[in-house]
Amino acid sequence: MRFPWLILMYLFFPFVALAQNGTITGVVTTVEGKKPLARASVFLSNSSAGTATADNGTFTLYNVRPGQYTLVVRILGYETYSKTVLVGAGTIKLDIQLAQKPLMLREVDISSASDWKKNFEAFKKEFIGKDENAKYCEIMNPHILNLAYNQTKKILTANTDQFLVIENKALGYRVKFLVDSFSIDHINEVVSTSGSQVFEELPGTDAQKKKWHERREAAYHGSAMHFYRSLITDKVMQEGFMMYHFLRYINPLRPPDEVIRHKVKVFVDHHMIDSARYYVDVVAKLSKYYNEKILKPQLFTFEVMSNGSQPGLYAIHFPRYLYVVYTKKSDDTPDINLYRALDQPNFAVSIITLNTDYAEFDHNGILIGGSTLYEGEWATHRLSDMLPVDYVPDDAK
Repeated sequence: MRFPWLILMYLFFPFVALAQNGTITGVVTTVEGKKPLARASVFLSNSSAGTATADNGTFTLYNVRPGQYTLVVRILGYETYSKTVLVGAGTIKLDIQLAQKPLMLREVDISSASDWKKNFEAFKKEFIGKDENAKYCEIMNPHILNLAYNQTKKILTANTDQFLVIENKALGYRVKFLVDSFSIDHINEVVSTSGSQVFEELPGTDAQKKKWHERREAAYHGSAMHFYRSLITDKVMQEGFMMYHFLRYINPLRPPDEVIRHKVKVFVDHHMIDSARYYVDVVAKLSKYYNEKILKPQLFTFEVMSNGSQPGLYAIHFPRYLYVVYTKKSDDTPDINLYRALDQPNFAVSIITLNTDYAEFDHNGILIGGSTLYEGEWATHRLSDMLPVDYVPDDAK
């Protein structure tokens, strides 16, 4: 009964892999006096497309893969500029004016050297990752990080005023990251990051570049980027993915996060440390869900994807949860919070939670906005296996 819908798919989702690359050009000047700003960093966030303005403030980004990006302009002493651009085959022309940043004194968080080191190690583990690639990543300028730990809320936060530079010698990238906000919520077990970054190729020998290429291919296949791109080309099953609706219920025995936080704060304020520790180590660790079930049969692309709000964007939609299995990669890491059926092979699994009616993504396979939550395989991905959004794998060239 589903077969006729596959024919309709090709009417509503034309093949887009042949889309031509585009160009972004413009000039960066000051708001006051419109003087050109030279050597300003101009880049598309989370991509390998970046440059610096010339003496007359002009810049050009060539050969940009179609998709929606955040264009960022950054120069010391001026407010950071960001603009969403939807790149197609044509040329986008921009006239960018930057305002001087007012001099502001940052509140200093006084902590011991041992506290800073402890906070930094926690940041590094969650920001860079804990996989094999993470062993080959190095933060080159760690002391530009502004780190703070809230003992009551059990939250570590971080941000930067300058580029945090990380050399990923596993994948062969130098990543320059402007960290707007970063947090580790130890009660909710959620890590969140926002900011903008640009990728640069590291210099290396032919042997190193070959190894980097192999690791990049491994990082791409099975990733969220790979999944969304396979939706666009309607090759989900051929690429190794299986999709299912997923049913689960909230565990009534686990209090909401805000209740747990309140309890911890009250216990800490009254020096009831054992009670506070019990809520953090036991109550907060209770499973959030019960009676979880995978609903079969597996889904086709047309059942979860449609055209987005504008050309070049796509929408993914499903009732609350989507269970995604990648059959070309095994995962033997124990995870008590990730549901697996007893007869299910240990393939890599990710669960997508949709907090709105739908989420949009672009031609590069990148979600627009923060309306989804990942669990499982994709939730573990960090900077150590992060690829620029304009990365093109071998099988798509």
